Amino acid sequence: MTKNCDRITIGETLSDNQQLGLELVSKFSGGRDVVFAVDLTESVSLDDAGRVRLKQIVQDSLTKGDRVYIVPFSSQINPTNPDINPISIDNAIIFTNPKEDIERIIEQIPLQANLNEKNTDIQRAEHFIYQNLAHINQKRLCENQPIKHQSVVWLTDAPLKTEAGITSDVWVETPYNSPYRNSTSTESLDRANWLKHLPITSNSREFDNYQLTVVDIKPTVQEFCTPAPGGKETCVVNSYIASQLWLPTTILSVILLGLLGGGIFWWRYINSIKKPFKMSIEINDNEEKEIKYLYNQKSISIGEDIECKGGEIRGYLKREGNKLFIEPNKILPIIYKGKELKQKQLIEGNIIRLSCPSNEIDFEIKIIVSKN
Repeated sequence: MTKNCDRITIGETLSDNQQLGLELVSKFSGGRDVVFAVDLTESVSLDDAGRVRLKQIVQDSLTKGDRVYIVPFSSQINPTNPDINPISIDNAIIFTNPKEDIERIIEQIPLQANLNEKNTDIQRAEHFIYQNLAHINQKRLCENQPIKHQSVVWLTDAPLKTEAGITSDVWVETPYNSPYRNSTSTESLDRANWLKHLPITSNSREFDNYQLTVVDIKPTVQEFCTPAPGGKETCVVNSYIASQLWLPTTILSVILLGLLGGGIFWWRYINSIKKPFKMSIEINDNEEKEIKYLYNQKSISIGEDIECKGGEIRGYLKREGNKLFIEPNKILPIIYKGKELKQKQLIEGNIIRLSCPSNEIDFEIKIIVSKN
């Protein structure tokens, strides 16, 4: 299967199930790509309040596993060092130690305007950032690595998400020779297509001389399906999702099966202890049987509830959950399995034979217990 890795292009529309699968992949892997895109021109020039807000974003919103990219821009991208692509995995700051990494990130974000920079080409900056972020996730797909949520923190006074082509009426600073002034240029159309294609949401706030906008991009990749022999087609995304989710899905399935099995067990147990034990009682092999019912945490006396020679209570049949015990009171003897009971005894089996000896005659009691 050929995967589009070297040159990122817009793929086919993903299905709802594919989008859900990619969301799960990113959740299981954790971490995000976070870009700080800072307009270097003098018209922005962050004041003290702006610096506080930027530091607040770094301190409060970044979490372990995030990868941070610093992208200064004006008429060009990264004018301080145009030979370096600021959005590449090699140039990411991996956020692992909050105390140390917060300072590293803040130190690298340009908080002062560069007086040598002017004419912000905002559409060029948008095109570069969104396409390069898409390329990072596509590269992860090609290498069978988990893709991530992505975010861009924009600090600029230029308008974002404008239509293809940008006139001076919309934004006066765009350089006169920028291809993005032409709405039909390749660059303009490609930028507009990325903005429409990527699952983008944004939240903005205006300040005195700039706008702070946070753009969130749901985890996504580019799907390419190609006809294959036998009336089939070969695609990229489904097999990727399957390879990423088989282990967590298996673990989750085992947990769910365990919970389901445990739930069924407890449901049956709770249901069973609500039902009474049916006790069929025979005295001295008499054909006439007396029926009594014993509920959980209740007892039946031997000598009163169950007739026994002598007229006094000799002990109790007690139910605890689905277990049945016989407990003597040690005043008059009870014989169970040929021995006089001296202490509480667990009953095993469903047939209980008791003997209540007295001066006159032995009293034989047979109890058949039905638990269902």
